[in-house]
Amino acid sequence: MKLFGCIVVLTAVASAALATEIPQAERRSGSSFMGPDSRAMQDEDTANPGMLFVLDGEALWKRRAGAADKACADCHGDARAGMKGVAAHYPAFEQTLGKPLDLEGRINLCRSNHQHATPFAYESRELLALTAYVAEQSRGMPIETGDDPELTPFIAKGHQLFTQRQGQLNLACANCHDDNWDKKLAGSPITQGQPTGYPLYRLEWQSLGSLQRRLRACITGIRAQPYDYGSPELVELELYLMTRARGMPIETPAVRP
Repeated sequence: MKLFGCIVVLTAVASAALATEIPQAERRSGSSFMGPDSRAMQDEDTANPGMLFVLDGEALWKRRAGAADKACADCHGDARAGMKGVAAHYPAFEQTLGKPLDLEGRINLCRSNHQHATPFAYESRELLALTAYVAEQSRGMPIETGDDPELTPFIAKGHQLFTQRQGQLNLACANCHDDNWDKKLAGSPITQGQPTGYPLYRLEWQSLGSLQRRLRACITGIRAQPYDYGSPELVELELYLMTRARGMPIETPAVRP
């Protein structure tokens, strides 16, 4: 009987028409859906476990690597000045590749091209830590991704992916995060899916994780085949989500349940 009820609910959600995008004035960070204890954990740096990764990232920023024997700081100087506002513009269009790169991709491209070092693996502590350290320099600044005209076709692809039904449950991202936000799923609130705090510390993971990890988890949840880390599809989804969150402040490293 319970299984039948779940199927009825999922079918109703899947067959509902997609709503229009959330009006700017109604856009809310995932932190606003959390309980007071989780919000307090995020807001207090000494209690926020994501800050341990930020400290690791600061050490990596100053550490020489690769055949070039260079550190990030050798080119960019003090990250508190040189990286301020940078994360607010990612994913960004990379001219040499003719496509957008997210912040993780930009860091790995720098490692390859300038440090002559092996790129970090996706979801490795090193890549998460360095990304969190760079992004933390923009904490509190508004997201400004998407103002480059060369990003326009990639934003459109990301929007298409966001509204495209897929998987055995025949659901799109928009079915949950545009149509049904602030409702409950398995007792937990459905958020708007605003990517304001990545990389973020998820209590479920007991670790820091990237937006790509979260997207892959959602895709698996609707019983679809997740895209590979670093795939064009995931970067395009990231890009669309960041443009959807334009004007909202960066919270990295955020905390989520």
